[in-house]
Amino acid sequence: MGSQPLTRDTVATNKTEDSLWCIIDSKVYDLTDFIEAHPGGASVLLQIAGKDATTDFYNLHRQEVLQKYAALCIGTVAGEKPQVIEHHPGDLSVVPYAEPTWLAPVFRSPYYNESHRRLRKAMRVFTDTHIWPEAQEKERDGTPISQELIEKMAEAGILAIRLGPGKHLHGRKILGGVVRGEEFDYFHDLVVTQEMVRAAARGFQDGNMAGMTISLTAVRQWANDEAFKDRLSEEVLSGKKKMCLAVTEAFAGSDVAGIRTTAVKTEDGKFYVVNGTKKWITNGTFSDYFVTACRTSEKGMSVLVIPRSEGVETKLIKTSYSTAACTTFLTFDNVKVPVGNLLGKENKGFQVVMSNFNHERWMMVCAVCRWQRMVVEECLKWCNQRIVFGKRLIEQPVLRQKLAKMISKTEANQAWLENITYQMTHMTYEQQSTVLGGPIALLKSFSTRQAHEIADEASNIFGGRALTQSGMGRVVEMFHRTYKFDAILGGTEEILADLGVRQAVRNMPRSML
Repeated sequence: MGSQPLTRDTVATNKTEDSLWCIIDSKVYDLTDFIEAHPGGASVLLQIAGKDATTDFYNLHRQEVLQKYAALCIGTVAGEKPQVIEHHPGDLSVVPYAEPTWLAPVFRSPYYNESHRRLRKAMRVFTDTHIWPEAQEKERDGTPISQELIEKMAEAGILAIRLGPGKHLHGRKILGGVVRGEEFDYFHDLVVTQEMVRAAARGFQDGNMAGMTISLTAVRQWANDEAFKDRLSEEVLSGKKKMCLAVTEAFAGSDVAGIRTTAVKTEDGKFYVVNGTKKWITNGTFSDYFVTACRTSEKGMSVLVIPRSEGVETKLIKTSYSTAACTTFLTFDNVKVPVGNLLGKENKGFQVVMSNFNHERWMMVCAVCRWQRMVVEECLKWCNQRIVFGKRLIEQPVLRQKLAKMISKTEANQAWLENITYQMTHMTYEQQSTVLGGPIALLKSFSTRQAHEIADEASNIFGGRALTQSGMGRVVEMFHRTYKFDAILGGTEEILADLGVRQAVRNMPRSML
């Protein structure tokens, strides 16, 4: 970027196709060689040639466009300083409500300490530097996450911490030592999830090893053989092997008990022979292991770790978000699986599946809450800079009402999430499975319903730009198109709401009016 001081009068003389300059936020840009590359052609640029184009630019473009074409900047206006804040890796947003209150100046929280703040900063730098660029690329072209990024996350300890707290973190060096594995708790877990979501690429978000986070947890909790558990953990957490969860079928979604995939023991009792199909399996196309729910008796279900082998076939499914998620149709055709790959007890797999759901659903709430906050930030920025009928959008009372509702819902969701997270930090895995299934179900159902309303309000604020996958409204467009994944995956809103109430009624005392 140029640094020489230039006067506005000098800029005003450069207003032809042979020499076309303009001013944006007190910086001078030479667009002469950019004319042919500009999507609007020469006529659009000639309208602002030699002038201050700050208002026109921010009515049409995101700040990142200037960062992309920083080389076109040849200087600054003499005696003036740029006013627009540029984001750098690791920076906190200064937009009101763009960060949870524990990160806002002056505000305090009883839930977080300095280790959470160190982790937050390190995760944001890592996300901005390594995850964000690949997320944008993969979201567009629909290809799987690169092995290079997987290995970077493995080396930094990110793959391991995404499983949540546990002995698998003890002794690990996490992101250069910003937090010890022994002190890692569910608030650290929350921080990691919400920071990674900021890559703002919903399909890639699930493609970024989401299958591992909901499958290796079951292996570590329910594997019957320590050597088997340790071997799989090392393979997956090092990034050498990939793993996913295979429960859902075309025949059984929220109705987990309705699965039809079968696992029948061989006569010698050494193997299960698995037949059946699974559908909408995240990360299935690139996974090496499938943690799979199978019917092992008329009324019994078991969970097996099935390696990719003869008889296992995977096929990509196209959904409304990017194929970078690698959503998969999975077929098992007489697949032989050693009995030692059983998780938990035979015919007791329902407990394995249900207890594993808690962390999965909680993570989904962490993610959708951060998405809501990103949308609030986008809307606040847009309303503050968009000029309509000679006024900024923020000057319209009806727009302020929409923003008020969006902010309130976002803050309420985060507060409930942090309350549940606090309970998790003081409960064993068994206690969480027994006590928190209902509250987490209600939280997920509530937060995704609020996502529906926030997406609706945001789309109306952005208008046509909320229907466009690039440009000013791309974050809002993606949220409006994909928030239903959080409302459906891991259990639909209606099923989870019912689960929450049924668990409450089950413990209802004989108390009368």
